[in-house]
Amino acid sequence: MSDLEGLARNLMKKGYKDEQIIDRLVQEYLDYKEINKELAYKLSAGVLEECKKSDISKLSDPFIKSLLNFDRANITVGRQGVGCRGAGDFFVHKLITEFCETSTEAYLSPKSLDDAGAVRLQDIESLYNNIDKKDIIIVSKMEGIHSRLSDFPFICGFHVTRAALRDLYVKGAQPISILVDVHLGDDSDVGKLFDFMAGISTVCEIAKVPLTAGSTLRIGGDMVIGNRLVGGIGGVGIASTNLFARRNIKPGDRILMTEGAGGGTISTTAIYSGNHHVVKETMNIKFLKACEIILNSDYKDNIHAMCDVTNGGLRGDLYEINYEANCGVTVFEEKIRKLVNPIVLKLLEQTGVDYLGVSLDALLIYCTEDTSKKIISDLRKQNINCAEIGYVDESKKISIVFQDKQVKKIFPKFRESAYTKIKKVIGEKTPEEKEVMEKSIEETAKKALIKRKKMIEYIKNLT
Repeated sequence: MSDLEGLARNLMKKGYKDEQIIDRLVQEYLDYKEINKELAYKLSAGVLEECKKSDISKLSDPFIKSLLNFDRANITVGRQGVGCRGAGDFFVHKLITEFCETSTEAYLSPKSLDDAGAVRLQDIESLYNNIDKKDIIIVSKMEGIHSRLSDFPFICGFHVTRAALRDLYVKGAQPISILVDVHLGDDSDVGKLFDFMAGISTVCEIAKVPLTAGSTLRIGGDMVIGNRLVGGIGGVGIASTNLFARRNIKPGDRILMTEGAGGGTISTTAIYSGNHHVVKETMNIKFLKACEIILNSDYKDNIHAMCDVTNGGLRGDLYEINYEANCGVTVFEEKIRKLVNPIVLKLLEQTGVDYLGVSLDALLIYCTEDTSKKIISDLRKQNINCAEIGYVDESKKISIVFQDKQVKKIFPKFRESAYTKIKKVIGEKTPEEKEVMEKSIEETAKKALIKRKKMIEYIKNLT
C-alpha cells in the first residue's frame, strides 16, 4: 500500500521540486498499477495539486487553522509503541481515556481500561419510555483487525469477530449484535472482501449472534493505492446486575485460566515464520463456549471478574488488571505453561517468543475459592481444560513463581513480545528518552483538551 498524499506532503516539506515529487509518485503508481506512464503522470500531477491546495500552513483565519491543525508531539506512534500492547501503548491509552469523559457517564467507561464499555438504560433517559429498565446494562466493544492478516482475509475476519465477542462475554454480557467496518486499498480484489465477510459470518453463525450493520470503504479513496485491508468489528451485548468488571476483584480471589491456542497474533507468528500448519490450532470457539457455560451457571454471582489474555499477553493483562483493581497477584508459571496449546507453545519456543507476552486467547476468571472447583469441573466436562493458576493478594505487585520456586516480579515490556522478524529488529526495549517522550505527549494531550473545550463553547454559543 502506498499513501500517495502522505508521500507527496513529506517530499514537499523536505523541499523537493515539483518534478521530483511527480517522478516519485509516477514510480509508485507504476509499481502498483498496470497503467501507462502518461496516465501515471496525470494522476501524480493531480495528487500534487490537491496537496498544495489543501495545505493549511498559509491560512490566515486562526479559527479554521486551529480547527484543521493539531499540535504535534513529534513522537510517532511507532516510536512510542502505540498499538504494540506494551507499557508505551498503555501510557497513551490512559491519556486517551481523558477524552472519553463527558457529562453523560458510562456505567463502565474507557477510563477503567477494561475489555469493553457499558451503559445502563436508566442512565440514558432519552432512550426509553415506559420500559422496565431495572438491572439492564448495555455492553459495547470495538475490535480492530490484526494488521498483518490483510492477505489472509478469512482468518482475519474470523479472529477479529471472535475477539470482539470475547470482550463482551468476559463482562458477563450476552452478545446481541455484530457490526463491521472494513476499508480496502484501491487495488484489493473484490474476492478479498467476500472472504473477509465469510470469516466474520462463520463466527456469527456458530455463536448465534446476528451481524446487524456495517460499512465498506476504500482506504483514502483515490489518494492511496495498494491492496491492504483494515477496519474493525463492533459488538453489542446485554448484561444484568453482575458485570464482571476488573474493579470488583478482591484479595483472596482465585485466578483461573482456560487453555489457549491464540488467535490473530499466533496466526501471524505461524504464517510469517513459515509454520502455516499451526494456524489450524487457532480455529476454535472454546473461549466463547466456556463463557456460555459460566453465564448459564448458578454460581456466576460468585465470579468477580473475567478477562481474555490478549493485550501484551498475560504479562500485560495482569499489569492492567492490577492497575484498575488496585491489588496484587501471585501466579505459578508451571501451571500457566500447561494451559498453552503444546503445538503453539512449540512454535513460540522455536521462534524465540516469550509466551507470557503475546495473546493466547485464554480466559482469566477471578472468583471465590469455593467456586473455583465448580468452574474447572464444568468446563472439563465440555472438553475445555482449565486450572487455578494463582491468587489475588494485597501486595500491589505481580509475582510469578517458577518451577524452581524462584519468585520474580513481572512487568509489561515497552512492547509486546516480538513475534515476527521485523518486530525482533525493532525490539522490545524501552527508549532511553522515554520520560522526554511522555512529557511531550502529555503536553500535546493537554492542548487537545483545551482545544476541545474551546470548540464546545464555540458551538454552544452558536445556538
